[in-house]
Amino acid sequence: QVQLVESGGGLVQPGGSLRLSCTASGFALDYYAIGWLRQAPGKEREGVGCITDDGSTYYADSVKGRFSISRDNAKNTVYLQMNSLKPEDTAVYYCATSPYSDYCPANVIEFGSWGQGTQVTVSS
Repeated sequence: QVQLVESGGGLVQPGGSLRLSCTASGFALDYYAIGWLRQAPGKEREGVGCITDDGSTYYADSVKGRFSISRDNAKNTVYLQMNSLKPEDTAVYYCATSPYSDYCPANVIEFGSWGQGTQVTVSS
């Protein structure tokens, strides 16, 4: 069974950090570009960033310089390191597969398999 599972969410104060994990089962993440996306209450799902199979990364302007994505193929896991968190980063965070190994879709709907999401709340 192909499955992505996100973990690492929680409640953090503004300025704090969290590291989210996205672990795959039933398939190897090596062959996929993986995106991180989020959905805040009352808003549409949006892309946060993406990492290709060779490790190239892309980020939304809103998180550039604060978030970073990495992958550990031996652990079949992709990470999202989030620093300098702001209240507007509060959302459910998802990881998802790109249909291509070396391409990060600009459109959210192009992503394929999705995890169940993990809640990140930034609040004092």
